[in-house]
Amino acid sequence: MSATEQTSTQKIITNDLWIGGEAVPASTHAYFDDLNPESDRVYSHAADGAVEDIDRAVTSAHTAFAASGLIQMRDRERWLMTAAEVFEGRREQFVDVLVDEVGSPIFKANFEFDMALSAIRAAAGVPRRLKGETLPSDRPGAFSVTVREPVGVVAGITPFNVPLLKGAKQGSMALATGNCFVQLPSEHAPRVAHMLARVFQDAGFPDGHFNVVTGNPFDIGDALTEHHLVKCVTFCGSSRIGRHVAELCARHYKPVILELGGKSPMIVLDDADLDSAVQAAAISVFFFQGQACMAASRLLVQRGAAQEFADRLAAVATDLTARGMGDLRNDDTVVGPTISKRQRERVTAHVEDAVAKGAEVCAGGRWRDNRFEPTVLRGVRPEMTVYTEETFGPVTSIYAFDDLQDAVDRANDTEYGLSGSVFTQDVTTALSLAKAVRTGMIHINAPSIQDEPHVPFGGLGRSGIGREGTETDADAMTQWKWITVQLPPDGGLPA
Repeated sequence: MSATEQTSTQKIITNDLWIGGEAVPASTHAYFDDLNPESDRVYSHAADGAVEDIDRAVTSAHTAFAASGLIQMRDRERWLMTAAEVFEGRREQFVDVLVDEVGSPIFKANFEFDMALSAIRAAAGVPRRLKGETLPSDRPGAFSVTVREPVGVVAGITPFNVPLLKGAKQGSMALATGNCFVQLPSEHAPRVAHMLARVFQDAGFPDGHFNVVTGNPFDIGDALTEHHLVKCVTFCGSSRIGRHVAELCARHYKPVILELGGKSPMIVLDDADLDSAVQAAAISVFFFQGQACMAASRLLVQRGAAQEFADRLAAVATDLTARGMGDLRNDDTVVGPTISKRQRERVTAHVEDAVAKGAEVCAGGRWRDNRFEPTVLRGVRPEMTVYTEETFGPVTSIYAFDDLQDAVDRANDTEYGLSGSVFTQDVTTALSLAKAVRTGMIHINAPSIQDEPHVPFGGLGRSGIGREGTETDADAMTQWKWITVQLPPDGGLPA
């Protein structure tokens, strides 16, 4: 049964908000349609939360945090370990939702589930690592120490493309560091967030520790970001909205982690293993139909290999169009539906603009219902929108370069700086390029799409500020306190 057929026959689920450890309707008692992107049919109904619901959720989280003073690190550790077990037992349900709610091919859904599971497990090890220091002091007789304290309520705003992974990473780290969490998920992935909240509730976390408000983020996102009880914001989404979130947080002196878009380069030298490079390029840009912030949308290939690389990648793209756009539950399917009408219009506009201004379509370039064929462009120039802007679709451009400085200049000719990769058999050259390219992450002889729960994940410029990861999240979600004790000059020992 195809995803379209399944959606047409299955019962439509209704998801309420999750506040204070229970499902509750929105204050408006209204619901919005959550669509299956494959068919644009209604997949579920989700509570249409309002500003009043944001306040309810944040107040619930704040109340829970105020009552959590007796919770020990071993409790958080145990609950997170249990959450991983509960979550692992619900793999099939989560994978099904990732397929039907956001259009994930089955291999991407399983990949995302595994990454989310790793994130929860990694977070379970954090409570025992939140340690301070003993410091020397210039003051005679002073005992000087630092401690790390939770900030209170952490707000998480999560995207549609990896809704489970981002919800699991943000939420588990907020809980691991002793905070309480309020999530505002993408309006395209409310069901995933609701199910994840139940995992943490069933694992033993007290009421109010993990809350979810669904609704239109353009209507209620500011209320969450600016709420006076929210002490830290972690956001994953577009660069345009990320800038707005950063401005709000700066206005209220709040730490913020922004994981935003990308225009990631892959640099391929003449001596590269072209089989590996072409395979990595295909993975890096066509994974989840290009709806990935780390997608290698700029392929910089040294001139001696450029034609062969372009021919090979175009052949792969053509093959994926023929064999990789099938049923989402087929293991061979790579490219699924683009998430929404608005995003489909963006993809169309970028490609049509490039073609109208002289770009060559080497492969793809057409819609098949709600899926866009894997597309390879050449002859892209700076005046084309696709040259500078993130398409967030299965579209990439190939550029030929002559020497290493030319490659670096082209790679850095962007306001983004998230990920990238370098393909060459010369390790010295590879490391030199890795240092010269301005990105937060870069991978040698590997795809640009990489993530692990403990690494400092993030970028520069329009790709964001701060980093996700167990160590870096702990820095943002806790605050340092310096404590001194003044001992008597003689040490206080009895005579």
